[in-house]
Amino acid sequence: MSQVKKLIILQMNDSHGYIEPHPELYWQGNQEFFKTAGGYARITSLFKQIREENPEKVIALDNGDTVHGTFPAVNSKGNSLIPILNKMAFDAMTAHWEFAYGPDHFKEFSSKLIYPTLAINCYEKASNKLFFPPYCVIERSGLRLGIVGVASNIVDKTMPEHFSKGIYFSLGNEELPVYINKLRKHEKVDLIIILSHLGYPQDLKLSQEVKGIDILLSGHTHNRLYNAVTSNGTIVMQSGCHGSFIGRLDLQVEDGKIVDVKHELVNIDEKIKADEEIELIINNLMSPHKEMLSIVVGSTQTALNRYRVLETTMDNLLLKSIAYVSGINLAFSNGWRYGAPIPPGPITMNDLWNIIPTNPPISTCEITGSELWEMMEENLEKVFSCDPYKQMGGYVKRCLGLNLYFKIENPAGKRIQEFYVDKEKINPEKVYQACFLTSQGIPERYGRKRKNIGVTAIEGLKLYLAKYSPITMEMMDTIVPI
Repeated sequence: MSQVKKLIILQMNDSHGYIEPHPELYWQGNQEFFKTAGGYARITSLFKQIREENPEKVIALDNGDTVHGTFPAVNSKGNSLIPILNKMAFDAMTAHWEFAYGPDHFKEFSSKLIYPTLAINCYEKASNKLFFPPYCVIERSGLRLGIVGVASNIVDKTMPEHFSKGIYFSLGNEELPVYINKLRKHEKVDLIIILSHLGYPQDLKLSQEVKGIDILLSGHTHNRLYNAVTSNGTIVMQSGCHGSFIGRLDLQVEDGKIVDVKHELVNIDEKIKADEEIELIINNLMSPHKEMLSIVVGSTQTALNRYRVLETTMDNLLLKSIAYVSGINLAFSNGWRYGAPIPPGPITMNDLWNIIPTNPPISTCEITGSELWEMMEENLEKVFSCDPYKQMGGYVKRCLGLNLYFKIENPAGKRIQEFYVDKEKINPEKVYQACFLTSQGIPERYGRKRKNIGVTAIEGLKLYLAKYSPITMEMMDTIVPI
């Protein structure tokens, strides 16, 4: 008689370097509210408890976007997190923003982890060889588990060029069946688990296209799935962001088949006691920076967050600050998803580093009306494409000094209905002055006479807050679906 075996899968995705507890946004009906959540010491404690209760039956996987997004992460290029991550004892990870420090640095970083970085879709340009191992096989609960990594495929398409120096990325959908076949036939695995950073819509399409996936852990798009979904026989989960949540799957497996599934989106709140060893490591790591990061630089009367697709209060603050410093009202920045919310009250230096951890220079350029129209159509397609594989966000590009009305449901290049700059209809031939942050704000192929003004984004935020605090940031209907 066959034996039913228990397996627990734990997922952390898109924690973005939030090693400490932080404010998190929740909804109740039409109300937003904030609670403190997350923290790697709490997550470690949770992992330890589940492992102790279920010896040799637990795997923990990290979907990436782990070592970038906060001051301690960026200041050390992720290196300060290595001792913590190794204590958390993941079994594997894949990646996206980890490439921000350059591929060579990330490979060196990965070599210091006690678990592998996996990617079937990241290649060296010079040799066309894989940059990381494509998969690993681990054993838990008497089961052989094939873990396959799929890194974010947009690193060489929408991110700054240095992210992908010497490497390139495919989608991974063509390679995946080959590795599944190899794992089934040659490695004799019982279950196939995909560790992906493509995004939830992309991963659902992938599960429809590719047969033989048992579990798909999804990352990138910060979805809070309170219930795992089944797509073409594949169980799919994604677990929020900033380490505020951990995904848990409890599986019953018989004869290589999953016969029962229980899913929980675990809220990492004060009910979870922090692991004392990790807490000490974090306190020592943060100690040299605490004084600087705790400096109050202003205050806000409205909550600042980045949790909406079209426009956010947090990004309106960022845009107003770069417009103020540059003296140019037309402003653009990327539709970043990461950045913990800031409740009404004081704004600290830590908050500023969370808003814009790359701290890029504020830049200006000249750009024509026709270029602005084309740039925004391109961006809308990357966010709302009806083909998930063509979605390459981020959220919609953040804008100030314009009003754009569009049809979400229209095809690529045909969404914008009306476009105004400084309340006047856009003139295709007119040359406009614009300010922006990074090539994700205004890509290199648009505009001319690009220059940095000698002020960084965080310096700009400090100057704006010094002038206008306490601030009130309302939504301005810059990007409006009609």
